[in-house]
Amino acid sequence: MLLVVALVFLGVFGVFVLLILAGNVGGSQQSKQALAALQSALATDKSEWRDQIVDIRKKELLSAIPLLHRWLLRIELAPRLHRLLYQANLKWTAGGLMLMSATCFVIPAYLLYRRSGVLIFSMLIGVLLGGAPFAFVLFKRSQRFKKFEQNLPEALDLMVSALRAGHSLIAGLGLVSRECIDPIGSEFRICFEEQNYGLELRTAMDNLVTRMPLQDLKLVATAILIQKESGGNLAEVLDKVSQLIRERFRLRRQIRVHTAQGRMTGWVLSFLPIALGLALWLVNPKTMSLLWTNPLGIKLIYAASSMMIVGGLIIRKIVNMEV
Repeated sequence: MLLVVALVFLGVFGVFVLLILAGNVGGSQQSKQALAALQSALATDKSEWRDQIVDIRKKELLSAIPLLHRWLLRIELAPRLHRLLYQANLKWTAGGLMLMSATCFVIPAYLLYRRSGVLIFSMLIGVLLGGAPFAFVLFKRSQRFKKFEQNLPEALDLMVSALRAGHSLIAGLGLVSRECIDPIGSEFRICFEEQNYGLELRTAMDNLVTRMPLQDLKLVATAILIQKESGGNLAEVLDKVSQLIRERFRLRRQIRVHTAQGRMTGWVLSFLPIALGLALWLVNPKTMSLLWTNPLGIKLIYAASSMMIVGGLIIRKIVNMEV
């Protein structure tokens, strides 16, 4: 047991050392690049510095470890993870997320395998714990999306008021970016700044929908682009869209009220066997331990877990209705 604890400590310590060294290397490289750019700007007497081209394009850091950063640039998963982290408003990197997931998978799976000796069960628990960082990111992403949807009708009302007062659409976007709270304000601020930098309205709206892939926002973007091409009263169109979004919210809440019993049934049926098994183990550990010490008991655990997961997914599919 002491050897296992020592190996786990060395593993965690090694990961932290690698992250610290990678951060120092990345900082030193950035400082060297900044010094080189400053020297090229000040020392105009040397032709090689005068001819130096400074790259001012935005570069996204996928990992603080240079080797992992280069590897993530070559695969298609890295941009999706980076977009997922941006939508969750987390200041993590794609490499950091993958390292956390790998750590949460390897250490618990190894400890459970050393404890129980059952490889499949240890791998299953390791996979569940390894997905915990991704589950947290998806939870933060859904919370940010919900907050965006709740504040979208107020933002549309503000744009409608600006349009009826005689302002342009771009001025209305700027007003929303200044007056509304995050995430509405920050996302519309990016769209407004893209317009100021010369991007077309269609491209800016497509970028906004890509960052926040919500059905309500797609309705707003479609209404704005159609009005731009065909003309019409944009204030009235946005007012109708705002009313439609509020009606969708009302209908969604009504559906949640009618499906509350089904959702509660799903939670009870999912967690009742686990709570009952824990209670039986506390009452009689020797009898309950047959489930993970006897080969037949292990097979029963696998079968029961599979049926619980399938049943929970079926109940979730029934009670979740798209509006």
